[in-house]
Formats: sequence, structure tokens, C-alpha cells
Amino acid sequence: MVSESFVHACAGGAGGLVAMTATYPLMVISTRAAVDRSKNPSESLVEAVSKVIAKEGVSGLYDGLSSSLIGIGVTNFVYYFFFEGTRDVIVTSKRLTGAAATGQLSTLESIVTGLISGTATAIISNPIWVVNTRQTVRATREEPAASTAGSSANGAPAGAPTAKGAVVRRLSFIATLRSVVEKDGVLALWRGLGPALVLVTNPVLQYTVFEQLKNWVVRSRVANGRKGNVLSDFDFFWLGALSKLVATGITYPQIVIKARQQALSSDMPKNKRANVWTAMTDVVQEEGFAGLYRGLLSKLLQSILTAAILFASKERIYKITKSIIAPAQ
Repeated sequence: MVSESFVHACAGGAGGLVAMTATYPLMVISTRAAVDRSKNPSESLVEAVSKVIAKEGVSGLYDGLSSSLIGIGVTNFVYYFFFEGTRDVIVTSKRLTGAAATGQLSTLESIVTGLISGTATAIISNPIWVVNTRQTVRATREEPAASTAGSSANGAPAGAPTAKGAVVRRLSFIATLRSVVEKDGVLALWRGLGPALVLVTNPVLQYTVFEQLKNWVVRSRVANGRKGNVLSDFDFFWLGALSKLVATGITYPQIVIKARQQALSSDMPKNKRANVWTAMTDVVQEEGFAGLYRGLLSKLLQSILTAAILFASKERIYKITKSIIAPAQ
């Protein structure tokens, strides 16, 4: 018999693939803006997109998509697996202790569930996001034009020349992973884990806000006499968007710090960012508070749309999956 947590995990992973594919160009823009300190913080989203297309073509907006799809699939699968599993444990314990168990989590229970799920997800998926960040920002570090001839030193084909006579080398997920390990060691795959663990508060905030808003909507509609499925696909869409807006708006500085730490490699100058707090104070001293919010607009748009599409598609995929496996059980 297939467990509920496994079905939710599969639906969450599949929903994440749909959402990430639809919004990936916005993620590229926000990640590059967060890492590139020479970038003008006031540069508009349209200007940023135009620059990428002019320099690298439309394909530049999808640089690192393969690793991102792997990352979002694994991240969502692990998160939903732990989230739904922890929820089941809490609901079951309520029943065993005689407490009223409606299947809904209180605010505190949502926070605890989110912390457990988020911590497990951050640790397991961090290597994938390190590779993705390296793939996404590598176009900002150009190779000499002479490298267009033949192949690169590690066997990867050289990229196409840019307007400035430089080339952008595009490595596969495996090639990038191997490059990180060879240059920086295995532990480099967990670079940025500190900010990632701090960012566990992002899904905690998101899912706590989502759960409480969803519970409020359900209670309101049931009280007004609504029966059957009281939540539509559009309800999951706007609830997901609103909850992600709150979470990302609060935690964005940590997203910037994580992206910068994950983008670092051994051939770049050493910096003094030993921990999350030091990294944040360094950014403020060097770039002002605006530095902590580089790429905020594109990240908000990407996060909100991703969350909205994810919640809507995940719920639909979950129902379809349940209908398929139900007769076999």
C-alpha cells in the first residue's frame, strides 16, 4: 500500500518541475543580480532580460535549467515527504491522546513540521543547488576568445563567442559537479548551508501562512453552507502566491548571501564571509542595504508564480495520482 506521504512527495516533486520550468528565466535574472556586485541595483527587470538575450541569446535565460529541475524535484519530494509524514505523526498522536483531530495543524504544529521538513531538505539538496548556482552565474565570468578553438581543458566543449569576443563555457550538471569537487573538495558541495538552514524559515513561514489561510477559508466556506470540495485550483493558486510573497519578502537577504557563498570557487579571491552574520554586515558596509536586496523584484515574481503554480498543480497531480492507485489498493 502506497503511503500518503509518498503520494504527496511525488505530487510535490512533479508540481515543482512544472512550476520551475515556467518561471526559470526569472530565477536566472535574480540569481545573477544577487551574485554580481557590479550590477546596478536599480536596473529594471526588462533591462536585465534584454542584456542576457543580447549577450547569450534566449538560451542564456535557461542556463542551469537541468540542475534546477533536478534540484526542485528532489527538494519538493524530500520536503513534502517529511512534511506529510510529520503531519501524520502529529495527527495520529492527537487521536491517541484523545485530542480533537481534524487533520488541520495549529500554527505551532505547522512551524515545527516546517522546521523538520526544511532542515532535512536543506541538508540533502544543498549540493544540487551549489551546482545550479555555479551553472547560472558562470556566464558572468568569461573565457579568453582563444578558447573557442577545440575543447576546454576538462573536455567540455567551448561555448559560442559573445559580442565582446569572449566565450561562455556551458558545462553539464555532471561536469559542473566534477569541477566543483576537483577544485574545491567535496565539502564545497555544502557551501552556503548556513544561510540555507537559516532559510528554512522561508518554507516555514510560507507553509504556516498557507495552512492558516487555507484553514480560515475552509472554515468560512463550511460555515456558509458550502459542501464538497470547498477549495478550487484557483484557491490553491492565490493562497500559494500570497504565502510565498510573505515568506520571500522577509527572508530575501539570506537568499542573496546563500547565492554568493555557493557561487564562490577556489580560483576566486578569498573573502572574509565566515558566517551568515559576517556576510550580511560585509554586504551592508560595501554596498549599502540595497546590496541585500539585489534582484528582489525578479525573485519575488519568480517565487510567487512558482509557489502559485506549484500549489495548484501539486493538488491536481495528487488527486489524479490518488484516483489511479485507489483501485489497485
